[in-house]
Amino acid sequence: MFSFYIAAFLLLVLVLVLLLRPLLFAGKVQETSRRQMNAVIYREELEKLAAEHSAGMINAQEYEMSHAEMRQRLFQDTSEEDDKAVMGSTKKVVIGTCLFIALLSTALYLSVGDVVRVAQHNQQKPMTQEGVEKMVADFASKMEKEPDNLKGWAMLARSYRILGRSEDAAKAYGRAGSFIDNDPELLAEYADTLVAVANGNFSGKPLQLIQQALKLDPNNLLALWLSGSASFNGGNYKAAAQTWEKLAKQLPPGSEEARAIETSIAEARSKGGLSQKASPQVAQSVSGKVEISADLKSLVKPGDVLMVIARKPGERMPVAVLKVPVTDSPMSFALTDKLAMNPNALISQLSEVAIEARISKTGMAKAESGDLLSAVQTVALGSNQVKIVINQVQK
Repeated sequence: MFSFYIAAFLLLVLVLVLLLRPLLFAGKVQETSRRQMNAVIYREELEKLAAEHSAGMINAQEYEMSHAEMRQRLFQDTSEEDDKAVMGSTKKVVIGTCLFIALLSTALYLSVGDVVRVAQHNQQKPMTQEGVEKMVADFASKMEKEPDNLKGWAMLARSYRILGRSEDAAKAYGRAGSFIDNDPELLAEYADTLVAVANGNFSGKPLQLIQQALKLDPNNLLALWLSGSASFNGGNYKAAAQTWEKLAKQLPPGSEEARAIETSIAEARSKGGLSQKASPQVAQSVSGKVEISADLKSLVKPGDVLMVIARKPGERMPVAVLKVPVTDSPMSFALTDKLAMNPNALISQLSEVAIEARISKTGMAKAESGDLLSAVQTVALGSNQVKIVINQVQK
C-alpha cells in the first residue's frame, strides 16, 4: 500500500515538473519597456524626416513643422511612467498550479480510485466448481431452516439443475409447491428434471406438467420441445413434427438451435412416413442444373471455371456468385446467402432473382472474348429445379 502512494507521489511530481518547466527554467532576459520602444520609433521617424529634407522632398518650413510636432509627441509618450511587459510573480503561479493539480488529483482519487478496494478486488480468485457447490450447499442449509420460503426452494432447484444434480433438483422443485404452478418456465424445467430422473420416461407427472405449462404459455420453447419429444418417444411422429415445427418458427433462422430442430423434424417426418417440407434455408435459395449445348462442349477446356450469378432484376451488382471448376454436364448448383458478395445484399431478401451462367477461361468477373454464356432468366426465390443452358459465345 505504501509503495503505491510513493509511486503516485513521484508521478505527480513528474507531471508538475513537465507542466511548469517554462516557469521553473525560464531565462533571465531583460524586458524592453514601452518608453524605450517609443524612443526608438520616434528616433527612426526623425532620421527619416531629416533624410527627406536633405533630398529636397520637403521644404524648410514643412521640415520645421513636422520636426516640432514629432518632438512634442515624443515628449508626451516618453514622459509617462515606465511599464515593462513583465509576467506576474512566477513563484505565485508555480505554487498556485501545484496546489490546484494536487487538490484535483486527490479529489478524483477519492471519488473513483479507492486503492484498498482495487487491491481487494485483485486478490479475489475466480469462482471454482467447488466454490459454487459450497455456495449451493450453504443455500440448501439455509432453506432447511426456511421450509415455507417457496421462492427460495425454486431458486435452489434451478441451482441443482444447473449443476446436473437432477434428483436434488426434483426434490427442491417439489418443495417449491404452489410457487411454480403459474410459471410455465418453472413447470417445464420441473418436467424436464423429472424426465431426466426417469431416464427419458414422460409418462405421469412430467406430461401433466408439460401440458400445464403449454396451457399457460402455448409458445414456451422448453415446453414445446418436451411435448414434441414425448410424442416422438410415444411413436406419434406426426404430432412430434407439428409441435417442433411450431417451435422452429420462434427460433432465429440459421441458428444452431434452428438447424438442430430442423433435423429432429426431418427425422420425425421420415419415421412417420410424412412428406418432407422444405427447410427455411431451401426456401431462401435457388438451385438447379447447368447444361452445355452439344455444339459448344468441344470449346470447354480443362481448367475452365463455371460461374453461376444471381442478381436483383434490373441491377448489375450480384447478390450471389458460385464459382467452381467445370465438370461433366449437367452440373448442379445452389445459390444461397453464403455466396453473397455483400452481407447487406442477400439473395434471401428478394422474392425473385435474375440468374445466368458463364464458363470463363480466366475466372475473371467480367466476361471476356471466348467465354461461354447462357441467357438470363428470372426465377422465384425457392426454385429448386432451375435449368440453365449455356449456348452462346462471348464475342
